[in-house]
Amino acid sequence: MKKLLLLVLCFGLLNVPAFAKKVYPVAPNIKLPAKYTQEYILNLHEEYKKVTNQELIMIALDMLKGTDGDFSRKAILGYNLSGYPIKIEFKKLADLNKDYANFDAVGWKKKKKLFIYINPKHETAPPAAIAALLSHEALHQDEYNSLSEETYAWTMEAVVWTDLVEIYPECNVESNALVKRENTLKKLFEKGNHTPKYIKKSVYQNKGYQGLPLTSPGFKEMH
Repeated sequence: MKKLLLLVLCFGLLNVPAFAKKVYPVAPNIKLPAKYTQEYILNLHEEYKKVTNQELIMIALDMLKGTDGDFSRKAILGYNLSGYPIKIEFKKLADLNKDYANFDAVGWKKKKKLFIYINPKHETAPPAAIAALLSHEALHQDEYNSLSEETYAWTMEAVVWTDLVEIYPECNVESNALVKRENTLKKLFEKGNHTPKYIKKSVYQNKGYQGLPLTSPGFKEMH
């Protein structure tokens, strides 16, 4: 009888669902577009469970579908240079490097795998702003970087934010810090007549990018 009970217990343990990670719900003070009902959000878990356990990030990724940022969404799911899904989480960036303390997000490579760490100050940002940020960070897929790569990534972010605020105008919460960043990029993009002209100037003048080479693998100088 004891042996039978032991076998039953072992069989039960073997059948515990593999996805047992806690999923963190969207903060109640974040206003979501009407389509994002709880049922809709629950259906996103299966698609994005290898990427994140944050529902806010799952929604942000879903918003990239059908936009210019869908390339980045697919890269995050595993269609990237590493061949693995890019893990995304909110993380205190100073723990990686004290110089990153005030960054909005960081792309990180550890051995063969890629990560995107978002500053925890954006945990209550509108999901469309998170989506635009991710469209940028997903383009950094190796240990190399350049002024051209950053120009391309910042331009992608501006393009995606422009798309998303038309689809989800309720996400344009101008008092939010991340939204302010996105609107600044959008204005630079529009000022340049929908070209990277002024975004490029901003990147080249950014003190954080001093010392970067002009180009990196896959990224030529943008005009």
